[in-house]
Amino acid sequence: MNLILERTDRVSFYTDMRVVFDAAGLRASAFDWYLSDVETNYYGTDFPNDDRWIPGTELERFLTTHTVQFIWAVFSAFPVGYRRDITEAPYVDDNPRYWQGVEVSPQLSDALFEIVCWDSSATLLIGLPDDAVRRFTSAYPETRGLAAASQNRHI
Repeated sequence: MNLILERTDRVSFYTDMRVVFDAAGLRASAFDWYLSDVETNYYGTDFPNDDRWIPGTELERFLTTHTVQFIWAVFSAFPVGYRRDITEAPYVDDNPRYWQGVEVSPQLSDALFEIVCWDSSATLLIGLPDDAVRRFTSAYPETRGLAAASQNRHI
């Protein structure tokens, strides 16, 4: 089941990935990541917004030492050590696929799951493992199924 978290007062700000990982009971270091379509409120030099592969240990280290809001981003999770050429990077800004009222899968077909930061106002969880879904919805009971929520949404 795909999820969306929006309209809650339980978070200081949406798309704080450290909080998302904690709520889902996931460790960024347990995966390697393909990050794409990234825009943040971080202006330092040690975390570029370029589409790229990043080891989970590096992502976890960054998230634990910086408070960052990901305005737009797609985090595609892969087994540690996995790499392949990406010819068409996942994107979120102006991507209507999430709002069609049907279950979608990660944009990269071999990704384990995908976490999407939507315009600083929502977090979408695509294909998350069942245990992570249970943990996340327990932490944020106002989380809804994305397909049902998207039927009444206009982007």
